[in-house]
Amino acid sequence: MPNLEGKVAVITGAGQGVGQGIALALASDGASVAVLGRTAAKLEVTCEMLRERGAKAEPYVFDVLDTDRIPAVVEEVAERFGGIDILVNNAYSGCYGTLLSLSDEQFHKGFESGPFAAFAFMKAAHPYLKQNGGGAIVNLVTSAMVRWDLSTYGAYAAAKSALRSLTRTAADEWGRDGIRVNAIAPHAVSPAYAGWQDANPEEAAEFCASIPLGYVGDCEQDIGRAVAMLCGPDARYLTGATVPLDGGQANFD
Repeated sequence: MPNLEGKVAVITGAGQGVGQGIALALASDGASVAVLGRTAAKLEVTCEMLRERGAKAEPYVFDVLDTDRIPAVVEEVAERFGGIDILVNNAYSGCYGTLLSLSDEQFHKGFESGPFAAFAFMKAAHPYLKQNGGGAIVNLVTSAMVRWDLSTYGAYAAAKSALRSLTRTAADEWGRDGIRVNAIAPHAVSPAYAGWQDANPEEAAEFCASIPLGYVGDCEQDIGRAVAMLCGPDARYLTGATVPLDGGQANFD
């Protein structure tokens, strides 16, 4: 029996890229998936891919910036699927740039779509995760948090650092409820990365050369499969961790 047979996963930002790769990996291990994102067409594509693998999948057009609606969406998913066992907070709508170039609104947006939205999803999902005997939460952070030069990454790293701290706190407080909470810091060939690579081939080649394993990860095989492991029984004693899925590039010591 697949490791996640009978489990229900909620994944934000699952219409493409890393979120889609995670959805595919979880579905391949038997999970049903609620696919959340802003663009209906992309969500339908992901759902069709999941159904082709025999998984139940339903799309939910939703922007995580609308935090007031998060409890209602979580409740709708739980009623439709019969519960929630896995939550993956992947969606993020932030900004990059030097600190003096950013408006207050731009800076706030990274926190609203990152730790604020994740916090709302985690609170709303908690009773369902606990009710089913415990579950797993995976929050996506970034190796930019420990980058040697944070220039232009400050707002992004700040929001993700807050999410990393939230991850650790939830792991401490919810462990007795059987809920494990971990974070991953991935490098993956998402649409955004592919676009940057095409526009900056020399810089992209240097970046890739700095990764000990020599390549940027695949959204499903390198990131999704690791998340499936984190959500399954093989990682039942792992919580509160930040797992760098970056081919060995970052130093989180």
